[in-house]
Amino acid sequence: MTADDIHRAILAAWRIEQPRLITSLARMLRDVPLAEDLTQEALLAALEHWPQTGVPERPGAWLMAAAKNRARDHLRRRPMLDRSHSMLARDLEEEQQAMPDLDSGLDDDIGDEMLRLIFTACHPLLPREARAALALRMVCGLTTEEIARAFLMSPATISQRILRAKNTLSASGLAYETPHGEELSRRLASVLEVTYLIFNEGYTAARGEDWLRPQLCNEALRLARVLTALAPQEPEVHGLQALMELNASRTTARIDKDGEPILLLDQDRALWNRLQIRRGLQALARARSLGGGGFYVLQAAIIACHAQAERAEDTDWRCIASLYAELAALTRSPIVELNRAVAVGMAEGPAAGLAIIERLADEPVLKAYHLLPSVRGDLLLKLGRGQEARAAFEAAAALAGNARERALLQRRAAKAAGA
Repeated sequence: MTADDIHRAILAAWRIEQPRLITSLARMLRDVPLAEDLTQEALLAALEHWPQTGVPERPGAWLMAAAKNRARDHLRRRPMLDRSHSMLARDLEEEQQAMPDLDSGLDDDIGDEMLRLIFTACHPLLPREARAALALRMVCGLTTEEIARAFLMSPATISQRILRAKNTLSASGLAYETPHGEELSRRLASVLEVTYLIFNEGYTAARGEDWLRPQLCNEALRLARVLTALAPQEPEVHGLQALMELNASRTTARIDKDGEPILLLDQDRALWNRLQIRRGLQALARARSLGGGGFYVLQAAIIACHAQAERAEDTDWRCIASLYAELAALTRSPIVELNRAVAVGMAEGPAAGLAIIERLADEPVLKAYHLLPSVRGDLLLKLGRGQEARAAFEAAAALAGNARERALLQRRAAKAAGA
């Protein structure tokens, strides 16, 4: 393997294994920020050793062993102010037994630990705006830039939030646990937000060469299913599961054999996963029966309109536009309004959709959001304004962080130029 191959292998293993490493170390150490720091040290060890020794046969197990060794070293260095050597030895043994091996088949335990980690990161002691950022950083290994994209904020702002949250966690001695009762309810909204953002990063990756990161979608779905068992009477929990099941049902149809994106209206609907659609519709029905009409339930209802249309031309765009109007009134979000523009453009014509887009042009949070010029380009193209559409698609491509999405927008710009 070349040096570049080894470097890519290290980053690939890191992407997959980082959440497992942090969750296992957090259980051992009862200190979430310290667990992340030691996990980072394991990555540095891989960067140092693998170029000389080659990529190990089981990269995840190697990283786990390196992280465990650093955790044990840390425990041995702890001050002995009020603990005897025999107590420390006993603690080390118990903590080691509590740590699962990556290859021991305890994936369900790891999933439970990951949820525990999310609940810890979403403690009310932390500012609300910092909880999701911290969890995304530790749980799914997103970079500061990727998290900033998810929140449409600057990387510097996100970095400061994460740093302050980690310092608060380190100083607080918070319990590493899945809460129950009223305490669970207090944290639930933040946990749902984190789970949703994990899914979104898997569904459309912010950066990199691949448009999809299926392992993140699968992890988010698993967490959502656990949450429905923890909070069975919460409609938004069922709404989130419905939203993710329905979106995930389209995974196979969303890329071609070369990994290039396929837009919704161009997808082969025979490839949509009918089992997941049924699960999603059942979860949505459950949410509705509980009186749900919140953020996730409304979004799930929108995706259900697509899932129930056998052909693209059968889509009930007027219903979708109406649901987006409800969602916009609930959230006052420019991104929701952007999505509403798409639906209105399909239901009432591109000129009506474009009128909404033009009102969003000066929204600060959308200034660097590539989907604003992308949607604008699509509507302009439908109006026969090819050169303006080309410029809009080029602007969108310049803002896109994902290579596949950028290439798609560049192709659309080229096509618009000849229209």
